[in-house]
Amino acid sequence: MNTEKPIHIATISILVKERETHAGIVNEILSRHGDRIIARLGVNLGRAGVRTYSGLIEIVIEGSNEEIKSLSDELDALYGIVAKTNILD
Repeated sequence: MNTEKPIHIATISILVKERETHAGIVNEILSRHGDRIIARLGVNLGRAGVRTYSGLIEIVIEGSNEEIKSLSDELDALYGIVAKTNILD
């Protein structure tokens, strides 16, 4: 019997309300999960004219449903951060 959990590819979109306030903790959390992160893109939304949030981070991650959900939930629990996950396979 195979007891390994299936590995999925997912994206997590992370909206950051105040980059200066939250950059440290967000980067710390992402670093802890860095072994599963395949790609990361940061966008300065303030420069694009979006005033509600100042930053957007898009990550591509591989892992089990539980690992992906754990990272997303940890980020989403932070005040001023919104994290949404899309499992692609």
